Amino acid sequence: MSQPQPPRLLDQVRQFMRLRHFSLKTEKSYLHYIRDFILFHRKRHPREIGADEIRAYLSHLAIERQVAASTQTVALSALLFLYRQVLAIELPDIDDIERAKRPERLPVVFTRTEVKLILAYLNGVYPLIASLLYGTGLRLTEGLKLRVKDVDFEYRQITVRDGKESKDRMTMLPNSLLEPLQLQLQKAK
Repeated sequence: MSQPQPPRLLDQVRQFMRLRHFSLKTEKSYLHYIRDFILFHRKRHPREIGADEIRAYLSHLAIERQVAASTQTVALSALLFLYRQVLAIELPDIDDIERAKRPERLPVVFTRTEVKLILAYLNGVYPLIASLLYGTGLRLTEGLKLRVKDVDFEYRQITVRDGKESKDRMTMLPNSLLEPLQLQLQKAK
């Protein structure tokens, strides 16, 4: 009787990420860049290649593909995760990488008038959700996962559970949202 095949490398990576409760977005990104890295090096197994090949791949992303700096950073994080966590190979420092250029941009912030115009176009519960995101600084997924137990009307605060990097945090609840939130809770009951 034949022995079962060991899991494929990408299945091992997925399993490691699931055990460490990575978000599905991170899992998808990491798998994409690990797969792309392997294809870039003509399907050679990562155990056969090392820091020089990682450096070449990251430079390729910056020069040939002209990816954003944040994209290059995600690719590097994916490869470091692959080598350090999955393959248990400690790499030397990876320097001399051609870095993607970070654009010098000022953040775009809506004026109060623009926010009011946007909210005026929304219907149903969506203006309340958008107001929560705008007024509390919640990320979209945090706002959509918000539960009644996480809203403290007395202390005027919201507990964000399992936010970025799986951390909990507190944020303020604006006075202007107290009544609309309470009305929504009554409607939902």
